[in-house]
Amino acid sequence: MAFESIIPAWLRNRSPKPEAEGGKETSGPATNGSAPGPASGTGPGAAAPDQPTATSGITPAPDLDSPPPRESLLSAESELRARREEIVRMEERALRDLESARTRLREADRRSELAEERERRLDRFEQDLEEVREARLAELETVAGMTRDRARQILIREVEEEATRQAGLKVKRIEEEARLDAERRARGILAVAMQRLASTHSIESNTFTIHLPNEEMKGRIIGKDGRNIRALENLTGVDIIIDETPETVVISSFDGVRREVGRLTLEKLIEDGRIHPASCEAAYEEAAAKVDDVMIEAAESALLDARVTGLHPELVRLLGRLRFRTSYSQNVLSHLVECSNLAALMAAELGASVEVARRAALLHDIGKAVSHEVEGTHAAVGARLARRYDEVEAITHAIEAHHNEIEPVTVEAVIVQAADALSGARPGARGDSLEQYVTRLGDLEEIAGRHEGVKKVFAMQAGREIRIMVDPGQVDDEATALISHEIAAAIEREMEYPGQVKITVIRELRSTRIAR
Repeated sequence: MAFESIIPAWLRNRSPKPEAEGGKETSGPATNGSAPGPASGTGPGAAAPDQPTATSGITPAPDLDSPPPRESLLSAESELRARREEIVRMEERALRDLESARTRLREADRRSELAEERERRLDRFEQDLEEVREARLAELETVAGMTRDRARQILIREVEEEATRQAGLKVKRIEEEARLDAERRARGILAVAMQRLASTHSIESNTFTIHLPNEEMKGRIIGKDGRNIRALENLTGVDIIIDETPETVVISSFDGVRREVGRLTLEKLIEDGRIHPASCEAAYEEAAAKVDDVMIEAAESALLDARVTGLHPELVRLLGRLRFRTSYSQNVLSHLVECSNLAALMAAELGASVEVARRAALLHDIGKAVSHEVEGTHAAVGARLARRYDEVEAITHAIEAHHNEIEPVTVEAVIVQAADALSGARPGARGDSLEQYVTRLGDLEEIAGRHEGVKKVFAMQAGREIRIMVDPGQVDDEATALISHEIAAAIEREMEYPGQVKITVIRELRSTRIAR
């Protein structure tokens, strides 16, 4: 940018005027003989140069070329100087940036050349390596007498065989460790559950003995021609046994509800002293209502002990009927409460649903409260009742599967099975009469002796184990497993028993010769 382009036009066109001595301006020579006067605009009658006189009749224009003050000139010069300095600095900075960019560009070009050279060397090295590798492989094929494809197949097969063997060993080790750990955990869980649960050992019988105030009361109970005792037996459905035992009457029934109603009825009649068919009927109705209240109270107490809520009223009533029901001399309601607590403890140890296990274990024998007129096993009947009264599928499945009538598919179902077996198998929980015990042993031996090739059958350990001797000439080693399976299935299908029965089939082959 030229310096002159920045200077205003008025400053470029203006010529400097001399100053008169003493600080006064001198006027130029007068034109056309006019007298000299002061500088432009200084005298009263004087006209400015190149301006018309007052007599021309035109108003003079303002003087545009009058110089600005000295301060304005100094300010403009300072501004111009600052702009020049700024322009110089910008030019220097631009030159430096340009030089730096040129330097970087030269460095990038140098690095690119080095990279290309390195890539060319690597390509040559790779090509040389491939040639050496091919030569070595060809030499190796010649020495080994086989192609590389054949060698590759042999190697792959060997690696696969070794991997399969190692995998088999690892799987076997894992299975063994899992089995040992499962057994250890199962024993620990069962032990903890049994230790934490302190349940009473209750054994109930099917008979109840009532003591009479005197021997005369026996005659009143019998009545004229036995009408009183027949009325009582018809109303209550129990057997009233009056024998020679002094001042004693025995009530016998396998139905606990009936036995309890009969007991209360007879006690009410004995207390009243007036015994006849009409009073027997009134006492029976009062006793039946009282037993209903007792069953409801027992069911509510069981629900409180098992910590189960929200049960349907009909299920509560059926649960109360089990208060007077026994299984192998074990009270069924107490058994259900015990199973519920055991299942809850095991479910907590295993991380399963505690609520589902607790509720399913409490209801798993609910089918035993239904009359025998309903067809089906008590597990199937109980599952139908639970579905009818809107229990969830997990609970109904556990009820139906607790005797393996269907395959259990949930952890809670297996827990209910374990709790049921644990409650029934603990010492003192259940008992059999001598007759039932002998009958059960005979049935076990009879079922095992049906199969062809069985020579002897021994029922051992109170009927919890059967040892079967087979004829080695008729039964081979493979058939022994089949016989044990069939006998186990027959026992599960035809018999009811607490706990489990172990079947052992023994085949012994002896070869004897005498050397003479």
